[in-house]
Amino acid sequence: MVDELVLGLESSCDEMAAAVVRGGREILSSAVHGQADVHRPYGGVVPELASRDHVRAVSRVAERALADAGVGPEELSGLAVTAGPGLVGSLLVGLSFGKALAYRHGIPLVGVHHLVGHLISAELASDALRPPYVGLVVSGGHTALYRIEVDAAPQLLGQTRDDAAGEAFDKVAALLGLPYPGGPAVSSAAESGDPAAVDFPRPMIRDRGLDFSYSGLKTAVALEVERRSRLSAHDGRLSSRDVADVAASFEAAATDSLISRCVRALEQEGISRLAVVGGVAANRRLRRGVEREAHRRGWLAVFPPLELCTDNAAMIAAAGARLLARGVRHGPELNAFSRVPLGAAAWTAATA
Repeated sequence: MVDELVLGLESSCDEMAAAVVRGGREILSSAVHGQADVHRPYGGVVPELASRDHVRAVSRVAERALADAGVGPEELSGLAVTAGPGLVGSLLVGLSFGKALAYRHGIPLVGVHHLVGHLISAELASDALRPPYVGLVVSGGHTALYRIEVDAAPQLLGQTRDDAAGEAFDKVAALLGLPYPGGPAVSSAAESGDPAAVDFPRPMIRDRGLDFSYSGLKTAVALEVERRSRLSAHDGRLSSRDVADVAASFEAAATDSLISRCVRALEQEGISRLAVVGGVAANRRLRRGVEREAHRRGWLAVFPPLELCTDNAAMIAAAGARLLARGVRHGPELNAFSRVPLGAAAWTAATA
C-alpha cells in the first residue's frame, strides 16, 4: 500500500469534497466545496438544495483534487466514496460520479462508512494511535462512543438518545440569533462570556451508562433566552452580554457532558487511548477539557487537525485504502444508505 494512490469522494451532507492519499496516510491534496452560503438563510441544511449544489460542483472538485496532487485518473490505484450514512440525495451524487469515473478508467471502487472515515482521520493525525482505543464521534448528525479493536468491528458503547451535540449547537445558535453554521458561531460568542453565568443541566451526568442526551439542554437554553428576552431593555432582544453568557454556559454544559462520558468509557474499558473526531472535535473548550483530563490521568488523547474534523475526503480516501488493501471491492450495485450501524462488518473492515 506504500505507493498506492486513492482518490476519495465525500458528499454525505453539505460538503462536496475530493482528496488524493498515497499509501493510506500521506495526503497529497484535499479540496472541499462548502455550502454555508446556500443554507444560511434557512438556518440549517436543506437536503434538496444540498444535492443540487453537489451536482454542480462534483466534477470540478474532483478535477481540482487530482490537479493539486499532480495525478491523472489513470494513475489511481483505487477510488473510495462515502456510501453513507447521510442525506441520500447528496450521497448519490458522489456515489454516481465515483462509479462512472471508476468504470471509465478501470479503477477498483470501494464504498466507505462515513463514521469509519472520521475515526481514520484521528489515525492520520497520530502514529501512536493504535487499537484498542475509544473513539468519540461527535458532529451535527452523530454523537457516539465506540471501542475500536484489531480485527473486530467497532463496538458501540453509547450514543445520543435524541439530538446530536452538533445539532444542539446549531439550534442554540438560532435561539441566540447567531449565524449558521452554529458551532463556530456559538464558540466565538462564548469566548467573551461567563461559562458559570447560567447553571445549565449537564445531560445524564449522573447516569452510569455511556449514552448522551441534548434535548433537555436545548430546552433549558430556550427557556433562559425567553426569560432574558422578557427582561431585556432592547425591545425583547438579547444584549451582547446576554448572548455571550448564554453561549458560554451552554458550551460548558455540552462539553462537560462529552468529557465526562469519555472519562467513564476509558475507565470502564480499561483503555488509555482516546480519539475525538467529527465537526465538534474542533471546539476549543472540548479540546482543552479532554487534553487536561488526559494529561492528569496519563492517557493519550488524539484530535485530528481542524481541516480533518469537518467532513472531508482525505479521511474517506485513507479508509478506502485500508479496505482496498484487504481485498474489499464494490461493484455497480453499491448503493447509498441513510443509516446503517457502524458495527456492520461490511463497512468497518478499515478500522481493523
